[in-house]
Amino acid sequence: MSKPVIALVGRPNVGKSTLFNRLTRSRDAIVADYSGLTRDRQYGTGRLGDRPYIVVDTGGLSGEQEGVDPLMAGQVQAAISEADAVLFLVDGRSGLIPADESIAHYVRQFNKPIYLLVNKAEGQKKAVIANEFYQMGLGEPHIISSAHGDNVADMIGQVLTDVTPEGFDENDDALDLDKHPGTRVAVIGRPNVGKSTLINRMMGEERVVAFDLPGTTRDSIYVPFQRDDRLYTLIDTAGVRRRKNIKEKIEKFSIVKAIEAMEDSNVVILVVDGSEGITDQDLTLLGLAMESGRGLVIAINKWDNLSKEQRDKVKHELEYKLHFVDYAKRHLISALHGTGVGDLFKTVNAVYDAAMKPVPTSDLNRVLAQAILDHQPPLIGGRRVKCRYAHLGGLNPPRVIIHGTQVDKLPQAYSKYLMNVFRKAFKWVGTPVMIEYRVTENPFEGRKSNFTFRRGKSESQAENAVLKRKRKKKPQQKRRTH
Repeated sequence: MSKPVIALVGRPNVGKSTLFNRLTRSRDAIVADYSGLTRDRQYGTGRLGDRPYIVVDTGGLSGEQEGVDPLMAGQVQAAISEADAVLFLVDGRSGLIPADESIAHYVRQFNKPIYLLVNKAEGQKKAVIANEFYQMGLGEPHIISSAHGDNVADMIGQVLTDVTPEGFDENDDALDLDKHPGTRVAVIGRPNVGKSTLINRMMGEERVVAFDLPGTTRDSIYVPFQRDDRLYTLIDTAGVRRRKNIKEKIEKFSIVKAIEAMEDSNVVILVVDGSEGITDQDLTLLGLAMESGRGLVIAINKWDNLSKEQRDKVKHELEYKLHFVDYAKRHLISALHGTGVGDLFKTVNAVYDAAMKPVPTSDLNRVLAQAILDHQPPLIGGRRVKCRYAHLGGLNPPRVIIHGTQVDKLPQAYSKYLMNVFRKAFKWVGTPVMIEYRVTENPFEGRKSNFTFRRGKSESQAENAVLKRKRKKKPQQKRRTH
């Protein structure tokens, strides 16, 4: 059972992106805008609710001209087609308008569960707002505020309950580690970048036939194989097929499958077509890989076919477009001829070993103390932030939990500084480092009144002592009498 996919549709400026951010608990869209087929679709992992899911934000639909079909963008159609439920947002302030009815008529044709969300309803009477939208025939309207969060948690809870099959066990959705042993590697990339060629090269042509397994419940292929006495499980979202059965030059591409494959993996290999350079879709997949927290390796394919001028251009793009993911090692390969594929395995092994390596708490605190000595945390509100101690909260990715006072107010620049210090100290190569902060409670909280009383008493005693000394130093003058 894969994660439910929930699509957000509606007119422009009805609050879809705001709801997307609230459901994913992010400040903005996780992935960049696509060009072409998937342009303006934004994907994120839902974190509000009792079960994970995937949220798809779509571009706004006007619905004001004759019919919706000519105006319906391709990415919106794709989002609705792959969704398990559709959240149809309307504006509670502007009321029901003909464009909403046109969009509702079109969405009904997909035969998907539709939930009508009347947004921007804060400060208004729910009964009055809902009454106007009953005539759309989409059932009970959900009166929400995506900006303030009113009724959003209840709404998504009901949606997840409806789309989850009866008797569903969440543990069934977890990957069976015994069934898929070794280092799990997800190979992702745009269509026609040479992903299938690389997969066949990694396993060997004869191994493709031997391990041509049926699809799993996640619509991905898990292919176990062995190389140099080391076990691997390759996760291929496109499906591992015999070369004679591959007729289409452009493979089908699904963001949903890519997200699930990355979450099941230990290491992600992003394949980029060197002849086309770094595209917007590559950056989108890169953002998803970073969001998954898995180890990352970037493979620039078709390198043998590039001229010196093209190679210089790609190297320049790698420097300025991928500067934010400088921890990931880049390989210049040719999947067709096998150039550099052996080195790719070495990096995968190094990244996996680093991401799964435990670190003693004593070593972690020693590095933290030295980092603070080298670069003190900033002052927040006139007080110095104090990082008292740290411990490891998880692996793949390494997760460092830092306890202290005001640590939740540390700026992002200082957190990045700590990430780089930890990565260098513990050789966490090729993997993101997550830092979480826990604010330490004040042990003197609740004793403030007693402390103030004792302090006030001591101050009074000190003042009396000073007055006595002044009286001794200044003798009284005798009064003259005449």
